[in-house]
Amino acid sequence: MMKILYLTDLYYEAKGRKYFEEDLYVTDILKEHFDIALCHPKNSKDFENDVDLIVFRNTGPVSGFEEEYESFVKRVTSNNIRTFNEFVGKADMIGKQYILDLTLEDYPVIPTIDDLENINLLPDCERYVIKPKDGADSIGLEFLTKSELFEKDLVNMLIQPAIDFEYEVSFYFINDSLEYALYAPDKDKRWELENYEFSQEDKEFAEKFIAWNDIENGIQRVDACRTKDGELLLVELEDLNPYLSILELDEKTRDDFMNHLIIALKNICDCC
Repeated sequence: MMKILYLTDLYYEAKGRKYFEEDLYVTDILKEHFDIALCHPKNSKDFENDVDLIVFRNTGPVSGFEEEYESFVKRVTSNNIRTFNEFVGKADMIGKQYILDLTLEDYPVIPTIDDLENINLLPDCERYVIKPKDGADSIGLEFLTKSELFEKDLVNMLIQPAIDFEYEVSFYFINDSLEYALYAPDKDKRWELENYEFSQEDKEFAEKFIAWNDIENGIQRVDACRTKDGELLLVELEDLNPYLSILELDEKTRDDFMNHLIIALKNICDCC
C-alpha cells in the first residue's frame, strides 16, 4: 500500500477554523486507501525518505517555522521527493509578490503596489490596506488613510485600496479541476461560509489563475471578492496549504471531493 506522510499542525489555532478537525476527517478517510502517518513539518526530516508521497496540509503560516520550512523545501526539491502540493507554485507558496506582478500584467486582481511613488496606479479612496509581503492569516494587516500611509514605514509591505465589496468567494481546485465554491454572504464573517453556485464566467475567472500558476499536482484555493459593480477581483491564490472548509460542505460535495483527492494522490505514484 502506498505510504503517505501527512504534514499538519493539529494544535494551530486559527480564527474561525478548526484545522485539527479538518485534518482528522481527511486522514480518517485516506487511511482506508493508504498507509498514512501525521507529523509537523518541523519533525518530518527523518521520515521523508521512507514514504511514497508527502502531503502538505494545515500547518498554519510557515512564517512561524520559517527556517525549518525552507530546509524542508530544499530537501524535497533537491532529492526529488514527491509532494502534494508540489513546490513549483508562484503564488502564496513564495509570498505575495505575485499580486504585484499580476497587477502589472493586468489580471483581474485588487490593484496592488509596494512603493508610494506608484500610488497613482491605485484608485483614489478614503482608506487603504497594507499587509506584509510574506504575511498570512491577516497577520500585520492594517487599514490606513492616505495621510497615514505617508507616515508609515512600508518596507516589505503591500498597499491596496480598501475595496467596498459585496462578498468574498473562494473556488477550490484539485489539480486543474474546480471542485466546489463557497462564499461568505456576510462580509464581516469571513468564515461563515455557504455553498456558492458559480456561473461559467466565475469558473473561467478562477481557472485563469490556476492556469497561470501551472501546478499539476495539488490543492489550490482562489479567493476573490465581488465588487459593487459585479466584477470579481482576486484577493489571493493559496497554493501551499489552503484550508478546505470541508466539514461545511454538503455530504455529496464532500464525498466527491475526497474521492477525487484519493484518485489524484494515487495517480502521482502511478505516473512515476
